[in-house]
Order: sequence, then structure tokens, then C-alpha cells
Amino acid sequence: MPGYSRSDDSALGRWWRNVDRTTLICAFILIGFGYILMMAASPAVAVRIGASRNMFIFKQMMFLAIAGVIVTGVSTLSRKAVLRLSLLGGALMLGATALTLVHGIEIKGARRWIALPLMSLQPSEFLKPCFAVVTGWLLTQRRLSKYFPGMLIAFALFGVILMLLKSQPDIGMLTVITTVFMTQLFVDGLSLVLVGVGVACMIGAGISAFFLFPHVRSRVERFMHPGVGDHYQIDTALRAFGNGGLTGRGPGEGRVKDLLPDAHADFVFAVAGEEYGMIVCMLIILVFGVIVVRTLLRLIREDDPFVVISVTGLVTGFGLQAFVNMASTLHLIPTKGMTLPFISYGGSSAMSIALAVGMVLALTRHQPGSRTQIGNGFMTTLRQWRPA
Repeated sequence: MPGYSRSDDSALGRWWRNVDRTTLICAFILIGFGYILMMAASPAVAVRIGASRNMFIFKQMMFLAIAGVIVTGVSTLSRKAVLRLSLLGGALMLGATALTLVHGIEIKGARRWIALPLMSLQPSEFLKPCFAVVTGWLLTQRRLSKYFPGMLIAFALFGVILMLLKSQPDIGMLTVITTVFMTQLFVDGLSLVLVGVGVACMIGAGISAFFLFPHVRSRVERFMHPGVGDHYQIDTALRAFGNGGLTGRGPGEGRVKDLLPDAHADFVFAVAGEEYGMIVCMLIILVFGVIVVRTLLRLIREDDPFVVISVTGLVTGFGLQAFVNMASTLHLIPTKGMTLPFISYGGSSAMSIALAVGMVLALTRHQPGSRTQIGNGFMTTLRQWRPA
């Protein structure tokens, strides 16, 4: 395009040359799938609850439009601005997550949402990308001075988040954030022995959750023993994939959306399988895979540890969330109420995922001198309070 040639020295031209255009395009492809599948899945759900047929469509169109703006806008930020956004946003969302325990909306026994006009906000969704970036900064900056306890602060922050999410309870989000944190510690150079200890602790926590939380125990038992309990949703989803076959029954011809209460949210992948078939499902998986693999490949050439650790955490959370949704819909793992990024219904999910992808694009964008600016800015502050 002549408007974005190498001779174009405008801010927009420089952004377009340096941003990962493949990942950006893949993000908007997923947003496009979100529009299409919301029009397919949500009208039947809206009618079933007595709402306007197009209620979910109009709301999700607004959420996805905002998500597109967030992806593009955040991707233009400098690395220093991404860090500041994460510090401020993380502090606000940490406070909001604590607020849910007092004034949150209770749904199915969990307090995870705050009521806002037109939507319910789930603060922990936004806490996830902010935590990844802040942790990346803490783990990096601790190497610049022995006076800065970055590792200790990172563990303390994780401990606070752990207690808040356990109290809601939101075991799924806690699992994702724990995996993100463990992955970042591994990339930062944690020894294999301590990695093994961390994995053992996660396994122990999972076993404890099985005994402490009835809904976790119920989901695991239904997964391990198909003849026990209610399997209506997962059986219906699997039949939908079978009915769709290779090419699907056609747009609007699916039946799973008339049968499942969460067809527009947790089981939207089953709607895609029935109406558009295995080919489109594989295309969706491919797009997710391209974003994850391409981002990791870009990190191989990156020499800024802040970027490497932060983006590793961001892309781990993104990829894990997509995997959990699709795998649980296909009954490869126990069911978990986790949205499919950009495709499932939900304002908090769409905008928080957009924030994460925008941060990935901003941090992996070529920005000469940005590593020095972040390091020098911190060290200048450090020297102001460091004892003589």
C-alpha cells in the first residue's frame, strides 16, 4: 500500500511497518467468527429466556467493536506505556476483584461480577493480562539491583490473587493465572527441581479443590464416570459435532442452539461444528495456533527479558483459555465455564482478551531503545530511595 511505504515516517506508517500484521489479522479473523457465530447461536437463547431475539447480537456487536478498537489502540503503545497501563489497570482490577466479594453479583454460587449499565464486569478477566506484564517487569527488574525484591513481590501479588479467586470461588481463572505465573518463572530461569515442586503443588491444589468444592468434584466425577450424573450438555454438544460432519448442516440449520442454555457462550464451538462443520472448526483452531506459535517464534529473536517473560505469560493465558474451552466442549477434559476468546458471548471476556492481544502486539513491535528506557527509568527511581 503506497500510504504505508517505507518512506512514510508518520506514526501510523511506523506502527504498520513494525507491528506483527499476521497476528493482528488473525485477531480480527477471530472477531469476525465471533460476529458470525453470535448471529447463529444467540437468538434462540434470547427467546428462551424471554428477551428480544436480537439482544445478545446487538450487545456482542458492541463488545466486539470495542474489542477491535482496544486491540488496535493498545498495539500502538510503547513498552513503557504498556507497563504503566498494567500497573494502573492491575491495581484497579485487584481492588474491583476484592469488591466482588462484598458487592458482587452471585451467579450459581459464585461472586465474580460487578453490575454495570448494559453489562456485568468480571474484574479478574482484566487482572489476568495485567498480572502477566507486571510479573514480567518484577522478575526482570530484580536482576538490575539486589535492593529490589522483585521475586518476593511477585509471589506476594500472586498470593493475594490466589486468595481472592479462591474466595469467589473461580477455580478456572485461578488455574489459568497459576499456569501463567509458573510458565513465566520457568522462562525466567527457575530450576527444574523447583519447577517440579511447583507442578506438584498445582497437582496437590487440584486434588484439594476436588474435595473442597462440590462443583469441581461433580465435573470431575462426570468426566471420569460417564454413567454417573447429568451429561446432557456435553452429550448434546458431541451430537452437534456428529451432525455437522465435514462441511456442516449450513448457516441457521443447527439444532444445538435450541437445546443448550449456554450455546452462545461456553458451547459456541459446538454451534460452529454443527452449522459449519469440521473444516471451519479446524480453521478456528488454526487461527488460534498461528497467534500462539507466531508470537513465540518472534520471542526467539527478542533480547529484552521484560518482553520475553511478559509476552510468554500473555500468550500462555490466551492459548490455555482457547484450549480449555474447545477441549471441554469435545469432552477431552472436564467441563469448565471458560469462554472461547473473541467468539463466545461476554463483554468482559472480549475486551480483556483484546487487551492481552493488544499488549502482545505492542510489546513485540520493533521499538528501538525501548529496553533501555524501561531499565533506566526504573534505576533512576531506585537510586532515589536506595540507602547509601
